[in-house]
Amino acid sequence: MNKAPKIETSSFGLIVIDGKQYTSDLMIFPDGKVKDGWWRKSGHGLEMDDIRDLLASSPEVLVVGTGVNGLMKPAAGLAEALAENGTELIPLPNEAAVALFNELAPGKKVAACFHLTC
Repeated sequence: MNKAPKIETSSFGLIVIDGKQYTSDLMIFPDGKVKDGWWRKSGHGLEMDDIRDLLASSPEVLVVGTGVNGLMKPAAGLAEALAENGTELIPLPNEAAVALFNELAPGKKVAACFHLTC
């Protein structure tokens, strides 16, 4: 596993990871890879299909940045479905999600996805 990335800052429409600025929704894989330009089937919803790439990396924890104001919502039953496969889903508004990701990533196999607006 690569060194865990560090999210330096996050604000409306912007997140900075290891010194690089991103201005589109993104996913962070447990190995530190960042994939930006992430789209979901429903803009403010999160479904299993939206995170299949992340789940293929078998994270212990999936931190979901639900937006600055927390408007993106996981689909009903998503947390339970992930738990059955050994992944804990933790959806939080971005500020709290950033803090939790930075706390957990050095010691756990953590993935994340962030909706940068709303």
